[in-house]
Amino acid sequence: MPIYKLIQRGVFPPELVAIMGEVFEDILKTLNLTDRNDAVTQLVAHKVVELAQNGERDRGRLKQLTLEAIKGKGPAH
Repeated sequence: MPIYKLIQRGVFPPELVAIMGEVFEDILKTLNLTDRNDAVTQLVAHKVVELAQNGERDRGRLKQLTLEAIKGKGPAH
């Protein structure tokens, strides 16, 4: 899974790693993405990590902001 490769560096607390993983998986289901090597899947992973790095911790908001960014509805920062 691409998101776990991005967060293996140990810079996130375990509870945030769990949140990011759940949000990532939920978004993949929402977008019906199954190919873990797909460019969109990788974009989702990067955006989830980016938003978490910028301080977003709420699952619902993290999902919403990621989806908005992926769909091009705004910068989601």
